[in-house]
Amino acid sequence: MPPSTSPESARRFEALVLPHLRSAYNVARWLTHNDHDAEDILQEACLRAFRYFDSFRGTDARTWLLSIVRNTFYTWRSQNGGPAAQSDAYDEAHELEAAADAGPEAMLARGQRSQLVQKALRSLNLEYREVVVLRELEDLSYREIADILGVPIGTVMSRLSRGRRKLAELLAALGEEA
Repeated sequence: MPPSTSPESARRFEALVLPHLRSAYNVARWLTHNDHDAEDILQEACLRAFRYFDSFRGTDARTWLLSIVRNTFYTWRSQNGGPAAQSDAYDEAHELEAAADAGPEAMLARGQRSQLVQKALRSLNLEYREVVVLRELEDLSYREIADILGVPIGTVMSRLSRGRRKLAELLAALGEEA
């Protein structure tokens, strides 16, 4: 049975954990390739985090929350037989939003490059994709990634190196197709 949460603990949870919801959603989104599934995973992860927040003894709530998101994803994945179909609507919407201030030519070029990078990243093996996302998109340190994944720093460095190499190969292949 989870410990009960006091009003003070709830305020502390809001202050420490809620600022990291965007990062948590981004990680869930990159793991699932689907807005709806990412939202479900994030909701479940937040419920778990809140339920057990009184047992949180660390100082890095972001790493703690992202660990819970990752674990929730793997639980969801084992129960649902893998990631759902990819949704490009999310990617396109965020591309348009990010490029809103650019001129038409810049928007087109940026959108095409971004689509290639996103397609290549989605194609990466999950163990490489999660490390690349955590390092390159969420800007986490090797130590933080190691803590989230529950692996040694050397494993993080190795996966990141392989993931970057594979990503570069995929981008080169995709660039030739375009």
